[in-house]
Amino acid sequence: MIEVSSLTKTYGKKRGIDRLSFTIGEGEIVGFLGPNGAGKSTTMNIITGYLSANSGAARIDGIDILEDPMEAKKHIGYLPEQPPLYLDMTVEEYLNFIFDLKNVKDLKRRTHLAEICELVGLTDHYKRVCRNLSKGYKQRVGLAQALVGNPEVLILDEPTVGLDPKQIIEIRNVIKNLGKDRTIILSTHILQEVSAICERVLVINNGQLVADDKPENLSSLITGDRKLIYRIAGPRDTVRKIIRSVEGVQFADVTVQAEKGSYDFLVEAKPNVDIGKPLFAALAKAGYPILQIKSMDLSLEDIFIKLVDEKKKAAQPHNKHPKKAAEVGLSTGGDEFAVDYSSAEDSTFKAEPDFTSNNSDTENKDGEA
Repeated sequence: MIEVSSLTKTYGKKRGIDRLSFTIGEGEIVGFLGPNGAGKSTTMNIITGYLSANSGAARIDGIDILEDPMEAKKHIGYLPEQPPLYLDMTVEEYLNFIFDLKNVKDLKRRTHLAEICELVGLTDHYKRVCRNLSKGYKQRVGLAQALVGNPEVLILDEPTVGLDPKQIIEIRNVIKNLGKDRTIILSTHILQEVSAICERVLVINNGQLVADDKPENLSSLITGDRKLIYRIAGPRDTVRKIIRSVEGVQFADVTVQAEKGSYDFLVEAKPNVDIGKPLFAALAKAGYPILQIKSMDLSLEDIFIKLVDEKKKAAQPHNKHPKKAAEVGLSTGGDEFAVDYSSAEDSTFKAEPDFTSNNSDTENKDGEA
């Protein structure tokens, strides 16, 4: 449905996107992640035909957006970061205006617009002036305009930025509902967004693709099966010493006391080493049973920082043999387990939006959510 091939866009000497390539199939909901300035909006603007590229191609349902933009745009619904509303119009007037602007021919106007409003939860606000809507409902109107004409592809740029928690949940639910029969690209720097909505994640930094996987697989992309938490019955120091003595163990330490007489140990194996059998044998020989094993799941924030950091390291000239993503570990800091946040200053991201700066914008005079 969407094919991006070697897309490059430069601003003077700076490359906004650099030979970017990916494909998105029909019916997928894909998160497009990256820090501010990573190239997300530039990519979205090229895909939607609002910006030209220096080289490469972007195709929507096989149609090149640069060669035949009018035809390609018929398949696209676009919600920019700031919804393109005429605030003095009512919702009804605005959506009728968009209907005419898109020159929709094969749909009955009244029925089509009513269906869209029902879909995004605007039916009770159809006669309201856009200016008087809360920010959450203005965002719904923005989604509604993107749906006019029944496009197969929706491109949403930061759709929940600036919304309060209740509005975020509501908009996420709307987007998930829309994704049942549409292809959706969701551009965001809010990492929890993709866990809640997306089936697949593309991570971009400095205009280049850093990762492409399912949200739940990104942790294994970085650590593989090297980090596991073992719950073991036995004296803490003795068990730790046994684990560390096993060949192939890179790191081992206690995380918490699980229950009386047993502890949780975080154990990391060296790359491409299976420590399972020798570890089991060593503990069994000492008479300390393993009660539970579970994977060490990383948050998307940890994953994002590590992916971006590794991309930076790989780009350094002195690094002749950069590690593959699957070989990237976490900083252990000796006997203490720690996530390396050294790249956080260079990579602007948010775990959730900052709701403190625009509180007045999230409510209208009627106290709507």
